[in-house]
Amino acid sequence: MAVEEGIDDYTQDGTVDLKGNPVRRSKRGGWTACSFVVVYEVFERMAYYGISSNLVLYLTRKLHQGTVKSANNVTNWVGTIWITPILGAYVADAHLGRYWTFVFASLIYVTGMSLLTLSVSIPGLKPPPCHQANIDDCKKASTLQLATFFGALYTLAIGTGGTKPNISTIGADQFDDFHPKEKASKLSFFNWWMFSIFFGTLFANTVLVYIQDNVGWTLGYGLPTLGLVISVMIFLAGTPFYRHRVPAGSPFTKMAMVIVAAARKWRVPLPSDPKELHELDLEEYARNGKFMIGSTPTLRFLNKAAVKTGSTDPWMLSAVTQVEETKQMLRMIPILIATFVPSTMIAQINTLFIKQGTTLDRHIGNFKIPPASLAGFVTISMLVCVVLYDRFFVPVIRKWTNNPRGITLLQRMGIGLVLHFVIMAVASLTERYRLNVAKQHGLVENGGQLPLTIFILLPQFVLMGTADAFLEVAKLEFFYDQAPESMKSLGTSYSSTSLGIGNFLSSFLLSTVSDITQRDGHEGWILNNLNKSHLDYYYAFFTVLNFLNFIFFMAMIRFYVYKAEVSDSMHVLTEELKVMRLKASNQEAAKGIA
Repeated sequence: MAVEEGIDDYTQDGTVDLKGNPVRRSKRGGWTACSFVVVYEVFERMAYYGISSNLVLYLTRKLHQGTVKSANNVTNWVGTIWITPILGAYVADAHLGRYWTFVFASLIYVTGMSLLTLSVSIPGLKPPPCHQANIDDCKKASTLQLATFFGALYTLAIGTGGTKPNISTIGADQFDDFHPKEKASKLSFFNWWMFSIFFGTLFANTVLVYIQDNVGWTLGYGLPTLGLVISVMIFLAGTPFYRHRVPAGSPFTKMAMVIVAAARKWRVPLPSDPKELHELDLEEYARNGKFMIGSTPTLRFLNKAAVKTGSTDPWMLSAVTQVEETKQMLRMIPILIATFVPSTMIAQINTLFIKQGTTLDRHIGNFKIPPASLAGFVTISMLVCVVLYDRFFVPVIRKWTNNPRGITLLQRMGIGLVLHFVIMAVASLTERYRLNVAKQHGLVENGGQLPLTIFILLPQFVLMGTADAFLEVAKLEFFYDQAPESMKSLGTSYSSTSLGIGNFLSSFLLSTVSDITQRDGHEGWILNNLNKSHLDYYYAFFTVLNFLNFIFFMAMIRFYVYKAEVSDSMHVLTEELKVMRLKASNQEAAKGIA
């Protein structure tokens, strides 16, 4: 009995320790291991948002850049931050594994943060102060100053490329999908993961931006750097408790093999019986802690990769499971595309929303609110909504839907998309009101501060946090959950890729709209003087864009088929193996009798 309990204590999902030995779930993983990962994320997000939240104001006030240029520099950098995880996911899945990729990338991350702190601290690395009302009259930063500052920023971006796709996946790996209790815990993991992210963000958007605005940029950037160092140390301290996955090879190569094999056999007819397609033995999948995926009729052309033609070349013949894994990654692409537009809306938080705040009255008594602190309300709204969703909404809805998550991940994402439509409509109306007040008080031409409280912007920030509680949490969980077991890091990078492309799209739209609206002698929608600008038109354009994107999303989800639950597939695999072994035993017994 004790022997059986010992065997049952080992994880069934193929996770190992750093030496490659099987691990006991009583010794490693679970919430104990996740506590180190979650605490790391709190400090790391504090470091990242300590830089990004107020970056647009540093570029404007210290490097003397205009509205469009500063906003685009922020979104281009943030876009790079979120795009580089594709490279990090590749290195993790194909070569180093998630743990070591994370560790090496952390060193690059710390290096970038340290250089950035030096660039804002040393007088020779920034232009002299300027108090001119027209920023065009200020001395611009030199090539050396810009190279130092942006070199540090993009070094930091390379570091996050290795940490971001792997840290959340490392956390999720601490729960065994084949163990009912641990699988149930994983359902709550992503909610609390987002909770930790926004807790760190809240500190950055309140305490750190206040320090940057009122004490100095050296301390304001030095504290995030120190926070990052602490977060890495916390993560490393949890090493004895982590479960690890062995690198399963490049997901890009596996997918390319399937696509190439199918293309090379495009004239070969598919057999009427899917069982005639090439597949590995059940024993091999069970031995590696993986599960077999049956052939599906979706994207049927790719099934040709598994048609037997006599060749065993991996670029001519793929197993059915490998074909289905490729299908799973490709099926998510339309959903990924539908998240680009809301990611563009998120990019406005740290750019145009903050710039609006600089034109408004920020005083509460003698206390002056930093414009970037309004982003803290995104965080607070997010934290409240995640807790209410997880603790109240899900238990109630679960009784009606019989879905462990309450509603499906795509339904949750859909609610978030609707909220983004509402957000930009509210933002447009609020900006129209702000511009009317500017006209009434004769503040259009001089760009002076309006006698209007900054809290008129509060609704769009609060609604953004509510939308994040639906869309961003569901997006992260969806791309992780629907990715094949051997491509989880790549699946997670889909979520960050969405934010990356959204930021690049924001840069493109801002530059394009600014250029088009200034043609033929027009003043344009986006100027350095926001009181003369027409951000209300720009936000109305975003409202229409969100509506069209929601229609696209609804069309795409009609064709999406969720992948089978891992535990269900493993149960089928176990039962089939039992049948095979029983048949083998009967055959051996029959031979003995003969």
